[in-house]
Amino acid sequence: MTTVAKSVADNPNTAAKNAPDPRAFLDEIDGPEAMKWVLARNQTTLDRLSKDPRFAQNQTEALAILQATDRIAVPNFAHGGMVQNFWQDGEHTHGIWRQTTWDSYKTATPKWDNILDIDALSKAEGKNWVWEGANCLAPDYTRCLIELSDGGKDATTVREFDITTKSFIKDGFELPEGKQSITWRDADTVYITREWQPGDVTEFSYAYITKSLKRGQSLDQAVEIYRGEKTDVSAGRTVLRDVSGAYVMDYAYRGLDFFHSQQLFYVGDTPVELPLPQSSNFAGFMDGQAIYTLKEDWTSAGGKAFKSGAVLVFDLKQALAAPAKLEPTLLFQPDAHQSVEGISQTKNRLILSLLSNVTGEVWSYEHKGGKWSAKKLDLPANAALDLASTDDQSDRVLINVSSFLIPSTLINVDAATGVVEKIKSSPERFNAAGLQVQQYWATSKDGTKVPYFLIAKKDIALDGTTPTILNAYGGFEVSSTPYYSGTIGKLWLEKGGAFVLANIRGGGEFGPGWHEAGLKTKRQNIYNDFQAVAEDLIARKITSPRHLGIMGGSNGGLLMGVQLTQRPDLWNAVDVQVPLLDMVNYTKMSAGASWQGEYGDPNDPVEGAFLRSISPYHNVKAGVAYPEPLFETSTKDDRVGPVHARKMAALFEEMGLPFYYYENTEGGHAAASNLPERARRYAIDYTYFMQKLMDK
Repeated sequence: MTTVAKSVADNPNTAAKNAPDPRAFLDEIDGPEAMKWVLARNQTTLDRLSKDPRFAQNQTEALAILQATDRIAVPNFAHGGMVQNFWQDGEHTHGIWRQTTWDSYKTATPKWDNILDIDALSKAEGKNWVWEGANCLAPDYTRCLIELSDGGKDATTVREFDITTKSFIKDGFELPEGKQSITWRDADTVYITREWQPGDVTEFSYAYITKSLKRGQSLDQAVEIYRGEKTDVSAGRTVLRDVSGAYVMDYAYRGLDFFHSQQLFYVGDTPVELPLPQSSNFAGFMDGQAIYTLKEDWTSAGGKAFKSGAVLVFDLKQALAAPAKLEPTLLFQPDAHQSVEGISQTKNRLILSLLSNVTGEVWSYEHKGGKWSAKKLDLPANAALDLASTDDQSDRVLINVSSFLIPSTLINVDAATGVVEKIKSSPERFNAAGLQVQQYWATSKDGTKVPYFLIAKKDIALDGTTPTILNAYGGFEVSSTPYYSGTIGKLWLEKGGAFVLANIRGGGEFGPGWHEAGLKTKRQNIYNDFQAVAEDLIARKITSPRHLGIMGGSNGGLLMGVQLTQRPDLWNAVDVQVPLLDMVNYTKMSAGASWQGEYGDPNDPVEGAFLRSISPYHNVKAGVAYPEPLFETSTKDDRVGPVHARKMAALFEEMGLPFYYYENTEGGHAAASNLPERARRYAIDYTYFMQKLMDK
């Protein structure tokens, strides 16, 4: 059911640009008035949804899947024949960091040795610690810098930890909470980039000053070794190491915007910049060779022409000795339907992970005698191939193979010989009998063909009645690939629903050009693509607006907000997760200023006018009928922030429009800090979709 919005004087759509904001109290993220507002609407949402008996069932089924002890414990190769894993289950909701031998891991019941119990640590310290990873020092990898987040925020604390004693090191390196980075220079020296004094951040609220800290020194004794500019997005100095972990040189970076950076390599104390496009990406270092990817066409000084998406290689030390003479070698050039998703390496091989028509391929490259040779690894076709880990002490590569209907299988492949070994498989989490996956192509407004995957029953009735959830992301060159989801399968597909994943522009499925087609004022292409997929589903009589719902998070949450306001006629359910919604003021909210390279500058006359034209918060119009949306966010989200969702929901409330609102008070940008919180979120999502799309 849709409700027509009533007119209110302070609607941002019609109010003067500098008019007072009656919803400004929601800007104070932890403010008592704001939190009172949040908790009241949380309770209303939970009261409404939890009365549906399917809510408890959905929550129970989701939690059983998330906490299943027979799921694959995906490992990372560690030093000395060990593998490590971070594990969460019903007993360890915060998680445990653990390790075992490779031989033990391959058995049905590995003998894990627990290194650090985050549940016990949280209880002892009265914190909701969320594990953010460990940076261990070569060559022994026993001293580690552990990052912990309180409640899932991007800001972390750092502590030095000894794996051999399984304890934090007394008087070891330790950093208080902040958005920061730290890296080892040697056993007694670290480089730290953080806000040293209040205000030591860029205009985008990120650190830009790096200092060197010696063991035993206090933070105020650290020595500055690099400083970017206030106008940078972020900046810092770090360390380049080879695959063995040996120190090669220092290098620094200045993030000029989200997609352009200046990179400086230190030859002794002298910084050297290579004459590559500032949009190019330094992707690796192997056998003395630097690996770069191009985001735009480029011609070298010698006249060699390289196209966008290319992977280039060259001898780094030679290039730094004579930058003007840099003439890279082309390692790989994707075609129009390919993209490079990842680059990593083993002891002797460079590994390229590719997408070809949105399915995975993995290639192994050898550098020998000054020449490169390549071979495609013999892995399952028409599946998602995710690199889980590569071994720097051998040529082993662990690859997760999955698709929408086939559970994950962990494969070990020798990148040198090509020998493939199946290690473990996850059991099925839902009944996939009678389901099928089909790939279709919709035609967008400008004629561009846009692919999407449909997962539904083989005998689906083509009468427009199938409850369908459409999902996409469409930004930051992030690709949306096939994946196995026990929760989608159990809570939606098994109940008769269909699921659609759209590969709209803005993503990276077809390389940099697919992304650039939706940048800044070209962003309407992304929204047109999404609408074209919806209209294609309707034209095929798979579904209809009455039975069509959409969901997306973060940048995908912005996509949902735009679709809610631009085409309210196309959907009956809109799940808006951790979203950006106020695109006129987004640069002043949380980390928003750093994304101007993607969205544009609200202060620029042309870009600002476009942003206002698509900003969901500024396009809720009186007299228009809107579907009842679900807004979801997190108080601890210090990346996008909860204010976007709060103000949009408050505006809906003032205009007499019904909505659901749920703000998890923990969880960061993921909107959940542990498995029970995730299960509750799934219960909220799918109960909402069931009521809107399945019920009469």
